[in-house]
Amino acid sequence: MEGTALRNETRLTQFLLLGLSSNPDLQIIFFVLFLVMYLGTIAGNLLIIVTIYVDLQLHTPMYFFLSTLSFIDLGLSTVTVPRSLVQFLLQIKTISFRDCIAQLFFFHFFGGAECFHLVLMAYDRYVAICHPLHYTTIMNRQACLLLVASTWVGGFIHSCGQAFPVLLLTFCGPNEIDHFFCEGHAVSVLACSSTFFSEIADRSNSGILAVICFSVLVVSYAYIISTVLKIPTAEGRQKAFSTCASHLIVVTLFFGPIVYLYMRPMVVFDTDKLISVFYAIITPLLNPCIYTLRNEKVRNAMKKLGARKVSSLGALKN
Repeated sequence: MEGTALRNETRLTQFLLLGLSSNPDLQIIFFVLFLVMYLGTIAGNLLIIVTIYVDLQLHTPMYFFLSTLSFIDLGLSTVTVPRSLVQFLLQIKTISFRDCIAQLFFFHFFGGAECFHLVLMAYDRYVAICHPLHYTTIMNRQACLLLVASTWVGGFIHSCGQAFPVLLLTFCGPNEIDHFFCEGHAVSVLACSSTFFSEIADRSNSGILAVICFSVLVVSYAYIISTVLKIPTAEGRQKAFSTCASHLIVVTLFFGPIVYLYMRPMVVFDTDKLISVFYAIITPLLNPCIYTLRNEKVRNAMKKLGARKVSSLGALKN
């Protein structure tokens, strides 16, 4: 009875997030870096969402998917960064078991949704380049909404597979999580009960998801490249490759760290936390930059939006 009561009590205790460093000077540096990157992520992704919403010329499937990707990136970054900023600045490193599981769930919810959404964006480019005459028929409004909804459902299923095995573990010993957020493996190693199934779920769920999505992307782009190479004019080939280059860069930045972390033996390296920073914080910051720098339509739409804002402010002053 006493052991049962202890286990029930420990489920409600708080964990201690060790973060990236215990050095106070480094924590100030990390606070500034995280804050700048987070503000940049919010500004860049919101700008893309607003621009696409306002400009009627961007109301096409490709830009609808791009705005959805920006929303996912906002969610992925917001799950981890605000709490990390509080930890760096106020030294509040504790997190309740419930909040920890919630953070784990929503991190994989947005992360899984992004995996599926990048595949969806590749499919959109595949249809546009390989079947251009049927593009508007295949990628109609209803189909686009259903495809985006499926990415959210996929993210939800993935996050359930990550969070529930950890939720079933018993925690009655050390409570220090060697990470800056509640990452599945970092939490599981603290459990008193067997972590075999949670570790298998963590690696197989994320690892298999990453491999399947990445394999589908490779096959899609193999067809796309073979089709592009058949375009008779150099200008046509360049235009087709340009539309896909941004997506390929984003795919590489997102899936590279995930494949490295989850498709290897269950060991922990000191560099793992820095790699997590890359795909959880830096990638959502870089995505808007990559898409806007390489997309003339989006850049022009942003310029028009800025000019409209300036003219509106001028009219108010007059």
